[in-house]
Amino acid sequence: MPADTSAPPLVAHWIQGQPHAGQGAGRSPITNPATGKVRAQAALANAADVDAAVASAQAAFPKWAETPPARRARVLFKFLELLNTHREELAHLITAEHGKVFDDAMGEVARGIDIVEFACGAPQLLKGDYTDQVSGGMDNWTLRQPLGVVAGVTPFNFPVMVPMWMFPMALAAGNTFVLKPSPLDPSPSLRIAALLKEAGLPDGVFNVVQGDKDAVEALLAHPDVKAVSFVGSTPIAQRIYETGARHGKRVQALGGAKNHMVVMPDADLEQAADALIGAAFGSAGERCMAISVAVLVGDVGKTLIPVLAERARTLKIRNGESAGAEMGPIVTAAALARIRGAIDEGVREGAALVVDGRGFDASLAGEGCEAGFWLGATLFDKVTPGMRLYREEIFGPVLACVHVKDLAEAVALINAHEFGNGVSCFTRDGQAAREFSRRIEVGMVGINVPIPVPMAWHGFGGWKRSLFGDMHAYGEEGIRFYTRQKSVMQRWPDSIGKGAEFSMPTP
Repeated sequence: MPADTSAPPLVAHWIQGQPHAGQGAGRSPITNPATGKVRAQAALANAADVDAAVASAQAAFPKWAETPPARRARVLFKFLELLNTHREELAHLITAEHGKVFDDAMGEVARGIDIVEFACGAPQLLKGDYTDQVSGGMDNWTLRQPLGVVAGVTPFNFPVMVPMWMFPMALAAGNTFVLKPSPLDPSPSLRIAALLKEAGLPDGVFNVVQGDKDAVEALLAHPDVKAVSFVGSTPIAQRIYETGARHGKRVQALGGAKNHMVVMPDADLEQAADALIGAAFGSAGERCMAISVAVLVGDVGKTLIPVLAERARTLKIRNGESAGAEMGPIVTAAALARIRGAIDEGVREGAALVVDGRGFDASLAGEGCEAGFWLGATLFDKVTPGMRLYREEIFGPVLACVHVKDLAEAVALINAHEFGNGVSCFTRDGQAAREFSRRIEVGMVGINVPIPVPMAWHGFGGWKRSLFGDMHAYGEEGIRFYTRQKSVMQRWPDSIGKGAEFSMPTP
């Protein structure tokens, strides 16, 4: 039988309510990480494609902005219904292009749905404040109005959830939206666009440009894009924040992380071990909220590290579609090489390699997986703050164990790190938990919760070099990010005295 020489299917842009091949000739392969095989190719937008998407959004903005908030919410309610109907379809797309196990992909879709549910209630959050008789015969009120065309640049690790941190709130507030997803797993973005259209969203209100850094630069420089929300690594987040600010845009850029989990001597060590294994190795560690450092207080490590080692060695690492799979592949061959390099350097720096994932046998992952991007769970002990393993975000299934004498040392260690995204503490001591929560300089804190991702109405965001910008993603701060406050003061002729007024109005 002759070899199949046909080109892989194209994942196109979505402009003016329909797929659009675009003018850019560039293409990027979309690979199934479990098998290493190319399953499709993503169109790479050029400046003309970005212009077309922004122009579509700009043309749709006036009518969408004037649509009553309740009617905008009804479109989101219909979209919510469609998401619930198609959640398995979206999860399969995630698994096929990102590689995470199907159950984890379903969880990602569910957390995205949470944000849509919250956005359906945006009319309540868009209400202003009113003060009657703020001065003689004068009233004052505020209202929140949309910005215009806004854009979102999202990472590969959550191709459904992270875009939903952005566009539901933006659309509910009356903005139009241009999404630039990762070229590694862009298919969910087109399916989302089609579901929004089916829900009744007018053409042009939501657009997608596939692409790489050239598309991002074009969005940042475009004069009609009023705000940009970004999630990714810290160096890129900082560059996007600074570039967007230079172009006069409102920017929210969520960067990297090095999340710690403190295990106190009084903690339930079985629960702590479960938490560390799931939080460190779930989604192959490719989460901005993954736990990558276990901070073991006192003699906890003597008991805990052997348990962690045994569980890491027996982790079910398989194709994400396989029943019972606990961890899938790394997203790309380049990411795999980078993570292996970090493990190599950890060994050279003198950390104790307790479990080495570099020798994982890919044939154990499932049929046809020999050419996939596989790595086993990796556990280091005796890691020190000067090592790369501790300083940098590895973004892979690598857990580093650090030992401290008490809670005060643990807090000082964590507070000295440049990142402040997420942190957790496992303890039975209420006073220790309270002190930890108050003293720790991190944006999201879990007490006996390993991955403290806030619910839809609370908002997501870290501190220090984990967030560039003033407002967190989603929640009430999401509404503030995607709107401007206007204050109106009024009075009527019958209440205006005769003669010029030269003083400020006072109560």
